[in-house]
Amino acid sequence: MPDRSIVMMSGLATRKAFDDHLFAAFTERTGVEVIPVYDPTVQLLRRLDAGEHFDVMIAATPSFEPLIASGIVAEGPRPIVRAGIGLAVARGAEHPAMATRGDLVTALAAARSVAYSRTGQSGIYFVDMVKRLGIEDVVLPKATVLEKGFTATALESGAADLAIQQLSELLFVPGAEIVGPLPEELQKWTEFSAGTATVSARNADVEAFVEFISSPEASPAYRLTALEPVA
Repeated sequence: MPDRSIVMMSGLATRKAFDDHLFAAFTERTGVEVIPVYDPTVQLLRRLDAGEHFDVMIAATPSFEPLIASGIVAEGPRPIVRAGIGLAVARGAEHPAMATRGDLVTALAAARSVAYSRTGQSGIYFVDMVKRLGIEDVVLPKATVLEKGFTATALESGAADLAIQQLSELLFVPGAEIVGPLPEELQKWTEFSAGTATVSARNADVEAFVEFISSPEASPAYRLTALEPVA
């Protein structure tokens, strides 16, 4: 067992890449265990307000500005990936067309229920998007709203027949099939960065982890899990 460890807080978008690929590779190389704490960015900020400890945080890049200003996170978070949003259906279900804006409007309006995350970046964007599309009165009253977590679990339970979330998160649920990304004109890309706690800024293990997850060596793991590495 590793005799050294660091704590990483992270949004859900990168979870599959870390759990399936990157943690094991980093621990094998360095002997350092990474202890993950996963939650949407909004929930992670609440954890910080409650005084929880972390060494590294993976979160939407803009969310670091107030954390740096308040002295919680060190200057210079490192961009690592960006994630796009997509739709999924239950495994084996018919895939609706969604190549164009009109296709998406038709699919969302016709759905029995669309699952989204109230506190996730994708869910916040989804509510704004359906309002801009003029279909909020049709879609939102029958939506299945998760406070947090993987929205495609609502497909497995039968609570919804469409789920919207970042593609890497939809990929995490075995009982779901990704239909595809949102049409480019409606796509919302979210960049995620690695920020270091100020109290851990000179910790060699923490520095090594940030360097590893932002290196070209980590890129295949991101691509396998529907994320785009940020050069």
